[in-house]
Amino acid sequence: MNRFTIVFLIIFVLLISLANQSHAGFFYSKPEFRGRVIDAETKQPIEGAVVVVLYYKRSTFSLNLGGTSSYVTKAKETLTDKNGEFYFTTYSEFMGFNEDVGARFMFFKPGYMASYGPINIKPDLKEKYFSAVEIGKEAEIEAGSFDDSSYVKWKGPLGIVELKKAKTKESMSAAMPDDYSEKDLPLLYRAIEEDDMIRELLPKGGKKR
Repeated sequence: MNRFTIVFLIIFVLLISLANQSHAGFFYSKPEFRGRVIDAETKQPIEGAVVVVLYYKRSTFSLNLGGTSSYVTKAKETLTDKNGEFYFTTYSEFMGFNEDVGARFMFFKPGYMASYGPINIKPDLKEKYFSAVEIGKEAEIEAGSFDDSSYVKWKGPLGIVELKKAKTKESMSAAMPDDYSEKDLPLLYRAIEEDDMIRELLPKGGKKR
């Protein structure tokens, strides 16, 4: 392969990437996220629940015949306050040769089942669900396009997450996201360790002793 061919390929790849960037934007930018975590049975706020947000990107080109795959570009965590509420500031970074594929959430409190947000909310809507200015406010949110049949919508109170108490060992589950350690997510790591101790008090298929 001569020098001219190599230069041509580099320019071609850059042009393709820039074309994609013109659609997706040069900066990866996410809004503020906020919400309230409550007990699924009592509807009371849960203080000290760990909330994790994972910001995902995906490369706009790949030499891999299997295609590109998404990855976490940033992870943040916090604890809910006495009102069960949490808050994340806006986040942005240079997009690079990537595209935005959304943010994902995880909610966990030792003794409860882990949650990834309300199960009746489509993944494409969860960013907007947790972007409400007023937690619990009734609103309609939508995402996607009619052109590619990805359009989805939902109406109801925004930002509320219910956690169910674990009744058996099998019902307790939380896992550290891939490629993240105690140093990256210390709050989640400590909560999982505490949960492991609580789990030992629960018999299989039974109630807490």
